[in-house]
Amino acid sequence: MPNTTPILRYEVGRAPMNEPDELAVEEPLEIRVRNRAVSVTMRTPGCDEELAAGFLLTEGIVRERGDILRVEPCVHASAGNVVNVVLAPNVVVDFERLTRHVFASSSCGLCGKATIEAVCQQAKPVESDVVIDAKTLLGLPDQLRQAQATFDRTGGLHAAGVFTVDGELVVAREDVGRHNAVDKVLGFGLLNGLLPFDRHVLMISGRASFEIMQKALAGRFPIVAAVSAPSSLAAEFARESGQTLVGFLRSKRMNVYAEAERIRFG
Repeated sequence: MPNTTPILRYEVGRAPMNEPDELAVEEPLEIRVRNRAVSVTMRTPGCDEELAAGFLLTEGIVRERGDILRVEPCVHASAGNVVNVVLAPNVVVDFERLTRHVFASSSCGLCGKATIEAVCQQAKPVESDVVIDAKTLLGLPDQLRQAQATFDRTGGLHAAGVFTVDGELVVAREDVGRHNAVDKVLGFGLLNGLLPFDRHVLMISGRASFEIMQKALAGRFPIVAAVSAPSSLAAEFARESGQTLVGFLRSKRMNVYAEAERIRFG
């Protein structure tokens, strides 16, 4: 839920007024694996189990639902901002390879990663013959926007949504961080046995960064769409990974940066 804070609101032609305003909540979450801290990320509280599961999926620590026995709050932690992921005994964890273990801000999931090479994980390119109508794709931003209840109250959250190629919303999550919102929908898919998302579309409310594309590849998304621009590295990664990348997806237009054959025009 949003936090309420007093503000001084001013509009031209009106006297300043003291009013309450709602702000999106941003708090740190420490993710532990086998009681060892591996990440601290600034996030919007809620769906922390999904966030932790999605993070471990995109870091290559887990690959399937059976790898995670449970995600539980640490009983000795204050304010409920620490979760511990209990893995199956057969899951091998290379803690030295977990490179985002110091701190990640809500604006940049790459904080703490020293080089691009440290981010790149061994994942095969996407192979999917899925096709989506351009008209269906153009309707996804409005559907995602309708699912952003907290954004309506605060204006301060990103969102990620998983859609079928028929335009049906599977899950949507909000967060102050784009990468956290994506981790949450991936975690939802992992914990509910829905992966791989190889016949689905990942829709995000902001820009498409390299890390967003890397996370999408971990979820096996063949199509990634964003309402804003991709980065040059995101477009390059999409081409190398066989992912369809769409940017500036708004009402009646879009730019396709890679693998346009998955979109049916006309």
